[in-house]
Amino acid sequence: MEFDQFVGGSQYIPDEGLIADVNAAVALQRPLLVRGEPGTGKTMLAHAVAEGLGRPLMTWHVKSTTSAQEGLYHYDVVQRLNDARFAEVDGIDVSDIRRYIRMGVLGRAFTVEKPVVLLIDEIDKADVEFPNDLLRELDEMAFHIPEIDETVRAVNRPVTIITSNAEKELPDAFLRRCVFHYIRFPEPDRIKRIVNAHLPDLQEELVTAAIERFYGLRRIEGLRKKPSTSELLDWLMVLSRSGADPQEVLKRMPFLGVLVKQERDIDLLKSRRVPWA
Repeated sequence: MEFDQFVGGSQYIPDEGLIADVNAAVALQRPLLVRGEPGTGKTMLAHAVAEGLGRPLMTWHVKSTTSAQEGLYHYDVVQRLNDARFAEVDGIDVSDIRRYIRMGVLGRAFTVEKPVVLLIDEIDKADVEFPNDLLRELDEMAFHIPEIDETVRAVNRPVTIITSNAEKELPDAFLRRCVFHYIRFPEPDRIKRIVNAHLPDLQEELVTAAIERFYGLRRIEGLRKKPSTSELLDWLMVLSRSGADPQEVLKRMPFLGVLVKQERDIDLLKSRRVPWA
């Protein structure tokens, strides 16, 4: 059986290891679990995979209150009771429970006719039992709806990308069902390619100077939150629009608040006499 091959996206520059692991997950029809520090492109990977494979993207943003059931389906009892009040007038058959079953993101990904890319974003934000509650569904690509005594099976197995910021340890049983990749922070050569993909019209001297200062900032010991790739792109955009001189960027760090988001880190940079304005 042949599978589509992922090679990257128009604005996403993955390394060879990440490309290989995406394609392994596609071939094995298993979820790809992606970890890495914030801002390394975990979420954007799913967008790039959808673009690269020519598939629609469905996204399930996980929160601390999210339950696995929400992603599968919801039985809208309230709507059914409301319809029952006017059933005779409106001719509504409230005995047909099927009409009150609302599919969640995972349910829709299973039931659409064309294959999709499914992003389960920041799975470690939810309760510790959340990954365990999805074991069968992700493994068998099926779930049961007891209200109508029906099992929903995936028409086409979605390419599933799961992101984690490593806020919680995930269960071993869940990890066994995934292909795993840790996205390391890109080296300067690749970060320059990423910048050129997103901001192709910037002055080369400005990009070079900003990247040098950016990595110098990331190397400072004790920073609570190191600036990310997305923050570098924001900083470059501000520098460009303000007409910043590349030589001035090398001497100081204007618009530092675009890169550094913690008061403690600002105090640390002041104590280290890092020039900024």
